[in-house]
Amino acid sequence: MPTDLPASSRVLIEARLRPMQGTRFQPTGFPDIGAATYRLADGTEMLLVESPQSIANRLEAVCWDEAASELVAPLRGLPYVRVLQDGQFLTSSIQEAHRLNSVYIEKSDGFGRITEEIGHTEPMDRRKLARALLKLDPNSLVHGTFLESISGTLRLSRAVSGFIEASGVQVVASGGVKNDRVSAATDAEGGGGTAKDGFGNVPFHRDEYAAAQLVAYLNIDLSQLRSYGFDAHETRFLFVLTLWKVQRFLAEGLRLRTACDLDVVDIRVSRPDGWTLPALSVLEAEVHGLIEQLGASGAFARPPITEVSYSPAGGAAKKPKPGKKV
Repeated sequence: MPTDLPASSRVLIEARLRPMQGTRFQPTGFPDIGAATYRLADGTEMLLVESPQSIANRLEAVCWDEAASELVAPLRGLPYVRVLQDGQFLTSSIQEAHRLNSVYIEKSDGFGRITEEIGHTEPMDRRKLARALLKLDPNSLVHGTFLESISGTLRLSRAVSGFIEASGVQVVASGGVKNDRVSAATDAEGGGGTAKDGFGNVPFHRDEYAAAQLVAYLNIDLSQLRSYGFDAHETRFLFVLTLWKVQRFLAEGLRLRTACDLDVVDIRVSRPDGWTLPALSVLEAEVHGLIEQLGASGAFARPPITEVSYSPAGGAAKKPKPGKKV
């Protein structure tokens, strides 16, 4: 089948991109340094458009229906932790940057139950941890986890990572002004207040970029997926889920910022040789069927959604002592 794991250690995907309209785009920025620009040995000017951390967040975001505060339809039945506050939806392990290690889960009334399900002895039992995460939150097996709230050894790296680079870049310096329709002058000029307080016309500058080429790189670590020790159906489920995230991101998730709306020119698989990325429609049907199959087999929690209640006044969960089974 096109969704079976290929016999290789990695699946490497490259997607050539272009701005949806025009030629300019705004890259991600970093505190104190701005855009991440660099130069290759041959003099080519390069730019990091999107970091691995941001791509991970975007691959998770495509799973969530913001309007319904629920998983998108093809993923219904996938286990995750849903956090309530005063009976109302607050957040979830799908949305939280640290997934199950979110402070809103750690300080909930259900964190003790989650800790018991995961368990812990030192040295870490990798397969036991993977089995517990498959049951509670398979998303953590794809995007990695660090459950330092339970123990500093409960860590799994990302099985999928990515970034977007631009080459042959040039800065497009532009700007604008925030207009005050009541008084253009600031206090220093005899106006009614200071620019810091929002008064007066305030000019600003902005650097956008144009590039000869924009490429999104995605890397799926098949060796890591196999290392969890699952059966063939469970491993294939994680692989199909990851491919679905990648295809959904490329199809619907490339509006990275207001001034960075990208479109796919073409997609190619650079490894393994001759392997083809399945279409999104194929992956949607496959992932939905595998979720139903694993739910029926008992691999997932029943019910799949673990609901917990967060209280701002709740105390932090206690960490178990090293070597103590919990």
